[in-house]
Amino acid sequence: MYNAFFGFHETPFNLSPDPAFLYRSPQHEEALANLIYGVRSRKGFIALTGEVGTGKTTMLECLRDYLDLQQFEFAFVFNSRLTPDQFFEMMAYDFDLQCDRKSKTDVLFALNTLLVEQAERGRTAVLIVDEAHNLEWDVLEEIRLLGNLENRQGKLLQIILAGQPELDRKLDAANLRQLKQRIVLRCTLNPLNREQTHEYIDARLTRAGMADQTLFSLDVIDAIYTRASGIPRVINALCDNLLVTAFAMEQRTTTLEMLDEICSDMRLDWPRAGRERLARSRFETAVEQEPLSRSSYGD
Repeated sequence: MYNAFFGFHETPFNLSPDPAFLYRSPQHEEALANLIYGVRSRKGFIALTGEVGTGKTTMLECLRDYLDLQQFEFAFVFNSRLTPDQFFEMMAYDFDLQCDRKSKTDVLFALNTLLVEQAERGRTAVLIVDEAHNLEWDVLEEIRLLGNLENRQGKLLQIILAGQPELDRKLDAANLRQLKQRIVLRCTLNPLNREQTHEYIDARLTRAGMADQTLFSLDVIDAIYTRASGIPRVINALCDNLLVTAFAMEQRTTTLEMLDEICSDMRLDWPRAGRERLARSRFETAVEQEPLSRSSYGD
C-alpha cells in the first residue's frame, strides 16, 4: 500500500517469517549457529525456545534454507495439535516416504531406510517440530523413541523442538525426564533490548530500500521499544501501522501521537499503560467523591 509512497522495493515490516529480513543480533547468530552445529554433528535432540513473537519460526526458516542448500532431507511439522497417528502420517508426508502413511509400522520401516541411505551418503536427516509446547505427552514419547535411531557415528535423525517457554516447563515433568536428558543443545531467544530495537528497525528499512531512514525519530523508536517490550513481531505490527497512518496522512515522518492512537486501536498493553490506567482510575474516583466532601463541609 505505502511502498511506492516511501520508496520501498518491498514491505519492510511484514509479519511473515522471511529469512531475508533476519536481524542478526548476537543471540540470533548464536542460536542459528547452534542449530546448524547440532545438525552437522548429529547431536540428536535440540530445543529452541522463546516467547511469542521473538523470531523462532524465522530461525527455523533460515535453518530450512541451509538444509536445502546442503541437500539434507528434512520434515517440518508445523501443526503440533496431533494424535500419535496423525504425527506419523504428517512426518511421512513431509519426508515423502513411499509407504502406507497411515501405518506406524510402515512409516518406521520406511523412515529407517531413508536414514540409513542418508548416512551412507555422509548426510543426515532432520525432523523440525514447531509449536512443540502444544504436543501431547504421548506424541512427545513417540518423538523420544525416534531418537533411538542411530549408528556408531551418531544419531541418524536430528530432532529440533521449537516452542514457547511452556516447552521447557513441560520437559521438566517427571514422566519426560528421559527426553529432557537427551536434549544436548538448548537455544533461547529473548526480546530485543533498546539498542537492538533501533538496529532492528534500521536493518529492516535498509533491506527494504531506505538506507538512511528519517521515518522514525529516536523518541518514536524508544516508545516503540517500550510498548512492544522488545518483541520483534509487535515491533513489526507497530511500525507497519505507523507507516500506513503516515501514508494516509501524506506525511513523511511518524509521530508519538500516531503511535498513541495505534496502541489504543491494537488494545496494546505495556507497563506504563497500566500505571496510566491506575492513575486515571484514582483521579476519577477522587472526582466522584469530591461533591460529597464539599456537601459535608457545607453542612
